[in-house]
Amino acid sequence: MNTELLKGKTILITGGTGSFGNAVLKKFLNTGIREIRVFSRDEKKQDDMRVFYKNDKIKYYIGDVRDPLSVLHASNGVDFIFHAAALKQVPSCEFYPMEAIKTNVLGAENVLDAALRNGVKKVIVLSTDKAVYPINAMGQTKALMEKLMVAKSRLLSNTGQVFCATRYGNVMASRGSVIPLFIKQIKEGKPITITDPEMTRFMMSLDESVTLVEFAFQNAMPGDIFVQKAPAATIHNIALALKEIFKSDTDIQIIGTRHGEKLYETLCTREEMAVAKEYDNFYCIPADNRDLNYAKYFEEGDTQKSEFVDYHSHNTQRLSLKETISLLSSLEYVNKELINSQL
Repeated sequence: MNTELLKGKTILITGGTGSFGNAVLKKFLNTGIREIRVFSRDEKKQDDMRVFYKNDKIKYYIGDVRDPLSVLHASNGVDFIFHAAALKQVPSCEFYPMEAIKTNVLGAENVLDAALRNGVKKVIVLSTDKAVYPINAMGQTKALMEKLMVAKSRLLSNTGQVFCATRYGNVMASRGSVIPLFIKQIKEGKPITITDPEMTRFMMSLDESVTLVEFAFQNAMPGDIFVQKAPAATIHNIALALKEIFKSDTDIQIIGTRHGEKLYETLCTREEMAVAKEYDNFYCIPADNRDLNYAKYFEEGDTQKSEFVDYHSHNTQRLSLKETISLLSSLEYVNKELINSQL
């Protein structure tokens, strides 16, 4: 990333105590940035970060994206916002869908409205592959968040501001994801619980999630959605790979698909692929900026091209068991847990 863009700037990270927030801090702290604001509800995690980083450039804001005033105050004087605050556990959102709506939809609207009022130059909202063909409350609320971002981006034509989004697959070893769960089960000598052996998920590292945001940051037009090309692995191979890495003979137990889970996830629909801009490692899905007078846009023979297909975790590059072992072995989190288990 061109770090000149960050020099002397102030950024706000909502949900900043999470995995993504910490990854951004490590990447951006030494770029000449003026200030990084960490916005979240959890005072304990903020205090842990304060003790760990000991850096005056980091400012901590207690607040909730559900509260528009707290977001408005935290974003005053901010140049760029990375909106990572979310309820993201699929089963939890299934049981408490209104809570998902309050955080993932209304919270996102509060962030975008505050950014509009405060003249924030760029806002990147973090979405998920579960927002594509959503069958669960988490994905449905994230899909609505994307729609809000695109709708509000239409208000920016005379402001010079940019609202855009990034869609992620499975971010490996992020908080609450399956890799930390499997490692915990291995270390405790318990069976590794997998849902469906053939279930596939896109595999992205935390560093790659930040790289995707950086690419969006530098290239976005209002309403764009960015996707990173990524390989996928089966849940079964992830479990087998961790068993091999940790030299564990623990059993694998199949527990069945949980509430709201899919066999595979989709990052781009065929309709999106038909209009997407392709880069070496990314796709950019531009916003549909037509107004409601569709007749003036129609041209004879203007139909979707049939050769385009969805981009999903069943038709992307499939990692073999050997490749999955190699990928997981390269993760800092896995290596740290491996060392701890040997002490």
